[in-house]
Amino acid sequence: MSTEPEPTEKTEPGTRGAAPEPEGPGEAPGEAADGVAASAGGGEAGATGGPGDGAEASARDSVAASGDAEAGESADGASAGGGESGAAAGEAGEGVSDAPVGSGEPEADAGEGGDSAGVDADGAAKAQLSEAEAELAAQRLERERIARRKAEKQQPVESGAKLSGKAADLLAAVRAVESGAKPVAAVFSEPEPPRRPAEEPVRPRPVSAQGTEAGGGAGSVGGPAPETVEAVQRVLAEGGAPTALAPQVAAALGEGADEELRADPWQLLRVTGVRPEQADGFARELLGAECAPDDERRGRAVTVWLLEQAALAGHTALEMPALTAALAQRGVPDADAAVQSTIAEAEALVFQDALDPAAPVPAEDDADDEEGAERPVRILVGLERYALAEESLADGLARLINSVPKEDGSAEDWERAAASAKGSAAELIRAVAAGGLVLHTGGQASLTEPAALLTAARGLGLRAWAATHSPLGRDRFSTLLQADRPDGTAGSVPSDGTAHEQPRTRPVATVAGLLSGAEGPGRDGDGAFDLDLLVVLDAPQLDVETAALLVESMPDGARLVLGGDPAVLWSAGPGRVFADLLAARICPQVASRRPDPGPLGELVSGIGIGELNQVEAPGKEVVIVPVRDAGEAVHRTVQLVADSVPRALGVPAEETQVITPGHGGAAGTRALNAALKERLNPGPGRFGGFDPGDRVAYSPAPGRTLPGAVVGADADGLHLTCAGEPVVVPKERVEQSVRHGWALTAHQAVGCRWPAVVAVLPGDATQALSRPWVYTAFGRADRHLSVVQGAEQALPRAVAEIPAKPRTTRLPVLLRTQTPASG
Repeated sequence: MSTEPEPTEKTEPGTRGAAPEPEGPGEAPGEAADGVAASAGGGEAGATGGPGDGAEASARDSVAASGDAEAGESADGASAGGGESGAAAGEAGEGVSDAPVGSGEPEADAGEGGDSAGVDADGAAKAQLSEAEAELAAQRLERERIARRKAEKQQPVESGAKLSGKAADLLAAVRAVESGAKPVAAVFSEPEPPRRPAEEPVRPRPVSAQGTEAGGGAGSVGGPAPETVEAVQRVLAEGGAPTALAPQVAAALGEGADEELRADPWQLLRVTGVRPEQADGFARELLGAECAPDDERRGRAVTVWLLEQAALAGHTALEMPALTAALAQRGVPDADAAVQSTIAEAEALVFQDALDPAAPVPAEDDADDEEGAERPVRILVGLERYALAEESLADGLARLINSVPKEDGSAEDWERAAASAKGSAAELIRAVAAGGLVLHTGGQASLTEPAALLTAARGLGLRAWAATHSPLGRDRFSTLLQADRPDGTAGSVPSDGTAHEQPRTRPVATVAGLLSGAEGPGRDGDGAFDLDLLVVLDAPQLDVETAALLVESMPDGARLVLGGDPAVLWSAGPGRVFADLLAARICPQVASRRPDPGPLGELVSGIGIGELNQVEAPGKEVVIVPVRDAGEAVHRTVQLVADSVPRALGVPAEETQVITPGHGGAAGTRALNAALKERLNPGPGRFGGFDPGDRVAYSPAPGRTLPGAVVGADADGLHLTCAGEPVVVPKERVEQSVRHGWALTAHQAVGCRWPAVVAVLPGDATQALSRPWVYTAFGRADRHLSVVQGAEQALPRAVAEIPAKPRTTRLPVLLRTQTPASG
């Protein structure tokens, strides 16, 4: 592992622990331009400390405190809604201006220079000149309009009548959430600070059939009726709230939203970005003297809001003491009564889960026993959607475990297939032959084992498919299947008989595409997947709702393999499905014994067990770049991406990914993307803040990020290419679902890998570091990792001491009651 010297050092290229002198213009004399220093493992312990694990969680905490948590990775990130890590609402489009995307003007540079210069004076030339002049005039007007709108956004918020006080604050807060400038606040962290940001990108909604394709999110579902919106606008105006919220309120409350809002003003909390104190101000204006802190309606609304915030933080339910404590923090006088009222109105459900599954259930005759023979329980409260998802998931898993697999090959055939494989791959094939549900764990190198399984299963005639979290992961696994068999024999996985054997025609899909039907084998007459074996890679990224949809879609007798690296960050949505399944031990588990190779593999493997080790990196595989502050971190990051890594390693800037703990802060994704755009693709951002060639992160649905690039824009919207596929994002969705993508958060990057990664750890992000964050961020690199290190000793401390933050879920209890534990 190399440690880059202080910028004042001057050494010759290739010198141990040193970087070449700057070559490019504009660099300060004596500044080390090449952040990629050759080394054989030198460097001080403090400098080589790898980024901390808790980075993701801590980042969320610190970023949330500053109002910058990922407010909905509508852009994975970018899904609409609030909350970081996936935040429940989409990651608001970063840096998107009010300029309409595609206002009908030509895409490229028409009118941008002297297109009409030198035009002849004849009649045809004059006609051409006037047309060009008209185009120039139209563009000037458009630029002036954009400038005016930008200036207006800097002024006090107005909507309808001149707003001030709480109304203006409310609209400003909602706009800030939608633009990504501020997060939806979350209130749950350990032990109980009053606020906590949502996890990066934490989003509670599942991947649905709509908008799950790479271009699927382009279309917009029909909004509420205009008359409903108008009626809501009148109620909002009456209560002093900004009428701009009317479409969101109408969409959240449905038909009759105006009457419901008038009867219960605190229903305004259903709108993403609205906080209890803002809803209180609206209720006071609307209800007058009738508004009181102990109003039953307020208690119910705040209870539901808190449960939604908990979902943004990854919980599927909350223990009763935690919920009542949070209600007390929000000024609810009688928290117990508020919870009971919410349950009585069926807006939340209550559960009693046994704490000790081995404790005997007391007989009815013992109910009055003074000794108290009751089984110890914990009381949980949760929203219906997550409760039903967990119960459906547990039922479906029990069905797969208890059903007899289809007779799709004799025992001898399966054994021959296992015998032809090696090591853990053979174990995996034998486990799948015998059962309906199998778990497989391992790092990047272990992907050869599910590849061997898929090859063997299709060789036996099974309709076998694999599914990944991201399109980049899908294409990488497709390439792996095209190569020689993982067991060393020649040949590749049998195809579907399609004419063109491209990666997209291989039996690999994304989870989103599989669920939507846009990818994969399709569904049979009963609505189940038309397959015999499904291997889901990146299983730690499954939230409870997505996992329930997958399991419900499995036909009887089919086999399901859930595989992934348990050390990476958990899902963007609520739940910890893969970790809960591993802990429950209800089915066979196969742990890969194939380590990730090279210095990068050694470094990441050590982080996984809580050790940040120095590694020998003779090929510049790992380089540490110490920085003093966030400004220097941004400068060095741009230098690495644009100059040092391409020059020293031959990895172009477009194949280098920057990863940082959060969106906000002096070295968050916003600041880094602005600096990288200025260096790598400067432009006016005339397409809603974007220019052709910009790298972007596009979120077609909550919890999903598709890295891509801008192609252009027209009246249809912003044109992107994501994983080689064309995508059109309607102009009204650009701000909520697209952000620049030279720099991503670790949650946005999960499921993807790049030839080179620059992990940025500024000093102001030390509270964000955790072992899973560091493991995930460092593990995205294939060939080279540069660590821009400003966290100092917080980095090794996070790796050693800060595991993933716990999530409250019910799945383990449900699994225990429905399935026996497996040895």
